[in-house]
Amino acid sequence: MLSRPKPGESEADLLHFQNQFLAARASPAVKIVKKADKRKGKEGSTDAETPPLQDSKDVVMLDGFPDTLPALTPAPPKKSKIKSASVHFEDEDPEERLESHDRHITAVFSKIIERDTSAVAVTIPVPRGDPFPRAFHRSEIKSEVQLGSGRKSIFAQKMAAKRAAEKTAAAPSAAECVQVRSAAPDALDPVGSTGEAPLPSSKGDKDGDFLTSQRPCLITGEGLGSQKSEEEAQAIHRENLEKLQSMSEEEILQEQARLLAQLDPSLVAFLKSQRGNNEGQKKELKMEPNRQEESVESLPVAQHGVRSSLSMRESGLEEPVRKEENMKVEIMDDDLPVKPRKEWIHMDNVEFEKLEWMKDLPSLRQKKTKKGMQARFSLKGELIPADADLPTHLGLHHHGEEAERAGYSLQELFHLSRSQVTQQRTLALQVLGRIVQRARAGEFASSLKGSVLRLLLDAGFLFLLRFSLDDAVENVMAASVGALQALLVSFDDEKYLDWTFSWYQGMAAFPFVPNNEEEEEEEEEELNGTEKSQDKKLKDDNKPDPDVARYDVVKGLLKTRIQHRLRYILEVVRPVPAVVLDILHILTHIARHSSEACSQLLDCPRLIETIVREFLPTQWDPKVTEPGFLLTSLHGVACASAMKFIRVLASGGRNATARLLNTFEMKSRLSRFIAEDPLDVPLPREEAMRLSTEAFRLWAVAAGYGQACDLYSDLYPVLVRILQSLPELLGGKSPVVELAVQRAAAVVTVLTHVTQTAGYTAELQARLSSNNSEDSEPIPPPPVVWSQVSGLQPFLETSLKKIFQHISQTETWQTLQPLTTTCVIFLGVYYSAYSQQPSVNPVDCLEELEHLTSEMLQPLLSQPAIDSMWDLLRPCSALCNPLSCSPAPESVGSIASLSCTGGKPPLSLVGSKSPFPFLTALLFLINNITHIHKGLTSKAGTCPDYTQHASLHHCVAMALLSRLLPGSEHLAHEVLLDLAFNPEFLPEGKAGGPEAADFSDILHLGTSAKLAQPGSAAAFLPKVTRGALLRESYQNLPSIRSCYLSHFVHLQPTLMRSQASYQGRNYLVQSMLLPEVRGPILPSDWPFFPLISLYNKVTNAETRGAILNSLPLDFINTVTWNLQWVLLLETWRSKILQSIPTAAKLARLMCVFLTGSDLFLEAPIHRYTAALLSVYCQPKVLDSLNLDAPLPGLASFHDLYISLLEQFEGVSFGDPLFGVFVLLPLQKRFSVHLRLSVFGEHTNTLRALGVPLQQFPVPLERYTSPPEDNLNLLRLYFRTLVTGALRHTWCPVLYVVAVAHVNSFIFSQESTTQEIDAARKSMLRKTWLLVDENLKKHLLYYKLLNAESPLGFDLYEQLPPMRLKYLQIVTQKEITEDASALGS
Repeated sequence: MLSRPKPGESEADLLHFQNQFLAARASPAVKIVKKADKRKGKEGSTDAETPPLQDSKDVVMLDGFPDTLPALTPAPPKKSKIKSASVHFEDEDPEERLESHDRHITAVFSKIIERDTSAVAVTIPVPRGDPFPRAFHRSEIKSEVQLGSGRKSIFAQKMAAKRAAEKTAAAPSAAECVQVRSAAPDALDPVGSTGEAPLPSSKGDKDGDFLTSQRPCLITGEGLGSQKSEEEAQAIHRENLEKLQSMSEEEILQEQARLLAQLDPSLVAFLKSQRGNNEGQKKELKMEPNRQEESVESLPVAQHGVRSSLSMRESGLEEPVRKEENMKVEIMDDDLPVKPRKEWIHMDNVEFEKLEWMKDLPSLRQKKTKKGMQARFSLKGELIPADADLPTHLGLHHHGEEAERAGYSLQELFHLSRSQVTQQRTLALQVLGRIVQRARAGEFASSLKGSVLRLLLDAGFLFLLRFSLDDAVENVMAASVGALQALLVSFDDEKYLDWTFSWYQGMAAFPFVPNNEEEEEEEEEELNGTEKSQDKKLKDDNKPDPDVARYDVVKGLLKTRIQHRLRYILEVVRPVPAVVLDILHILTHIARHSSEACSQLLDCPRLIETIVREFLPTQWDPKVTEPGFLLTSLHGVACASAMKFIRVLASGGRNATARLLNTFEMKSRLSRFIAEDPLDVPLPREEAMRLSTEAFRLWAVAAGYGQACDLYSDLYPVLVRILQSLPELLGGKSPVVELAVQRAAAVVTVLTHVTQTAGYTAELQARLSSNNSEDSEPIPPPPVVWSQVSGLQPFLETSLKKIFQHISQTETWQTLQPLTTTCVIFLGVYYSAYSQQPSVNPVDCLEELEHLTSEMLQPLLSQPAIDSMWDLLRPCSALCNPLSCSPAPESVGSIASLSCTGGKPPLSLVGSKSPFPFLTALLFLINNITHIHKGLTSKAGTCPDYTQHASLHHCVAMALLSRLLPGSEHLAHEVLLDLAFNPEFLPEGKAGGPEAADFSDILHLGTSAKLAQPGSAAAFLPKVTRGALLRESYQNLPSIRSCYLSHFVHLQPTLMRSQASYQGRNYLVQSMLLPEVRGPILPSDWPFFPLISLYNKVTNAETRGAILNSLPLDFINTVTWNLQWVLLLETWRSKILQSIPTAAKLARLMCVFLTGSDLFLEAPIHRYTAALLSVYCQPKVLDSLNLDAPLPGLASFHDLYISLLEQFEGVSFGDPLFGVFVLLPLQKRFSVHLRLSVFGEHTNTLRALGVPLQQFPVPLERYTSPPEDNLNLLRLYFRTLVTGALRHTWCPVLYVVAVAHVNSFIFSQESTTQEIDAARKSMLRKTWLLVDENLKKHLLYYKLLNAESPLGFDLYEQLPPMRLKYLQIVTQKEITEDASALGS
């Protein structure tokens, strides 16, 4: 039992007792019971029911109301997970919208706030004789109506009497009068308003009518609350009339203007409308402006600040207000198309304002303005011109804003898409989809400002479609699918991708990943590819869906699990065929996005199973081929779009293809659709042809991975039958000849990849038989051998010869070009694999190649049509003709596209007249033949003596290097290995190039710059001519090549994948999707790459705390070889480096001084750096130097220059070459912050910048002209000169610069600000008082620059009279004698 507290126990004891009590869980001895509240009528209510007060403030509590709003429906309230991403407009606040629809009582009384009455006019009560206000009695209502059957409340009786009074009385109600008097409105009309009489120039009849009227128009006196209110109103009226009669016309006009400037325009418009209503109801009352002025003359003055709003309203909104007024006045019974009748329910009191919508629309106003108008679209998505006057029966006028204009704006369509009416939502989505489709076609490019797609996406159109997909109504779902297909899919892109499928390397395609994402950080350079992808995926998972969709629409849709919703629609909803096709097109576009997207589609439960089961069945009802049959459902019928989706999905990777073939039983589907001739398939002929073509393309993709080759043996008779029918295509009589050619090209593409796979069977078999135990996973040989494919070559070679006979027939040749291209590629692959087979006699192989060359290639190359194809390369090239590949007018960065909308011109890369596919295949065949048989090089005819054009070939190869995209690493490696550093392609090294460089330097051809190279601080280095350096560099080309190849070793993994694709090693190909395009493989400044790589390596080591006291030998050799290669290119291939800004080149050369401590002092590095400096100091190059523009690969040149200054202070040893690099950015036309850094924070560098004037390669005029205008820098110049921090013996270049600028400043007499004038006068006085006579003489008597002078400038013997006079004025002394003595 617990003990009770005793006297003397502390608070700790009480807490101890409390803990004991709680631990024992005993019931308390006392129970608090609250007595019943008589006001509530409840008993047993406890304090827990009353919410405690949080503080001592006065709070109004609502005891009878719950804290939370009750549910309006019996269902539980829904919680939206996508509230933040919902579609809304700028001028719409969701909270205000919710509050406006909230009708619960707590929404009104839950928060009581006192109204601010500081700005409300105070009305003095009318004095009365009674001590208290008189009590109101209902019997005093004069116009009380008689009660009918039943009883009415007092309020109902009063309202009925009020309505009756409004019908009969001409004056407005008392409530209106009270409002008018309290707000002090103005009833005057603006002068000259339409439909209103202005103030009369003379007292005419209307004035007489108004001034003789016996009653006021607005004020009745009811609001005065007195028995004699009407009499008082009449007295006021008579007083106003007398005053008006005593005023002249000018006084009335002045008073009217004063009141209009003071009163609220909305009140003016209200009073005018009241007058209009009164005129319509009672004709005898004529309300003139004078009467309005009279009635408000004694009212208080309006609030300040109304003048500006009124003038704005008059200038900008005057006409709409008048038009609205006129419309209100003119609305009468006769204007309505349907006349209201009193016997209709609730039509006893006709409110004409609410019937305005029944009137005819106002006439279309012709706006002659340069400002753009809101775009409006028809139901077909067409843009309606602003001046188009369309009839109303088209249904284009159901909107409130700009009611006279036909069509709907995007905002109105967005608003309609959220309607509760299903038909309205469906219509809005359909119209938006048509608008998107027309926008992508470029129909609005010349008519609208900005991008329609970008505007829609920014407004949330993507998620509007995604939410609409979740709608339960099938029509809304169908409209959403159609709009999403219009947004994502470009049928022209798909057409050209199918067209290029059979080209050389045509199956490899770039992923549709936007390349404008901002997640490119420098830290990722240290990560490998796997870490990059994992880190990027983790970032995308943490981002909200709208942020991801902002940069990548497809990735944002995948985050919303759109594939699951599309699967549900296909499997459960089973929509009409058009919707099914749209869904398949959307899925195809998603599959083209990336390998990750393909994986997500494959992992979606039942998606692939549903598509294969429903749209690729092995058998279906043959009624679909009947002429009059209407296909109402695509489920259970084979579809070419479904096969294409599977094919694109297979391109995502070899694992995806294996899953499709085995898990989803696509191998059996391939056999079924390939074995049967398209004419026998129970489908329309064109659809059957497309289905067969897509089946062959899917097989070609699988064979590209070395898979599904076992089908070759089973389907060999089918393939042979197709090959035998190839010559039949030459007739061109088939109505679907283009589809037949595409199918034949797909068949030959399959045979090409099967032949490639069979070519490596013997090699893989040999590896498997001699496999060592350390080899982890041996690659099994494919189930097809060379002997099975060796018989295909005669079929295709025979068909090819027949096709070549029609090469002069342009139309036939363009039709058969896809088939011709694939046949030539097949021959190239066949002979390449044929020469590597161990069972083939090499002599027989060479004889066959000679026979092929003499019988087919040489006659072909002699054809005039081939010559015309070579001529078409330039106009069809995307590099030479950039307009042929310009982006689409409505291209959006978040949606990847090939910009093929609307088709490509015939003379373009993929145009109908493009020679690229055939010539690429032909060169591929010739390249393989000449690699096998070297003796056929001269017979091929396409390769003339390259020594005659070696320089041209080298320029093309170098230009190609900086333009090759990811996936072509094999080509880049071949160019670097065989062409770029090949001495035979640099004939200048043998043909007098070094001597010509020396001769040019001697004669100073094309330049007036001094080419003297700065010396070295390490030791006396003998001068070496540029020709000797070029000769040495030419001899070191093999070492230079090895250096660059070793620094590109980071590309080795991608190089292996690229080589597997180009060499036909199908068993190593991982995906048909190329890497994402982030730019070319090699950057434009790749010649500086070894130097930049070493700089990053040293910088990272120093960041980690390591100190490199001595540089290894390979560092010196690497930098030397890099500088030698750059010198060769700058001298003999200067056009190659023209794309690199001169400032970027100098920034890269600065890495020589920032890498290590004394690397620049090494003799070879010093020589080559000085030689390159002389190249970059030529006048034309200096003119192009711009250090203020952003440089590629450099965050800030200012930061780099600060690092260079710090390095110079630490390790320069006064090296002149290093000093020149420090002085170069200090030219006058560059940023003043660079000069402030030297003269402000790094003045120690001035002692070591001892570059002689004779060795400085830049003219000093670039530093002294124009005169310096920065006062802070001028003061720093003067301070360093006066303090001795800057001396001619230490830093002659900057000494001359500082003296020139200070002299120009102190003798400048231009009008300027007071601060600058005082500063230059003070500086002149200080100069005159200098103790150092030499410095004083230089500052006062400086004349002009002179490179031949030891000082670098000339001096005046005597000051010019103007300067002398100015000096006397400033110093206030007679200094003539002293000045002459100083001059002598």
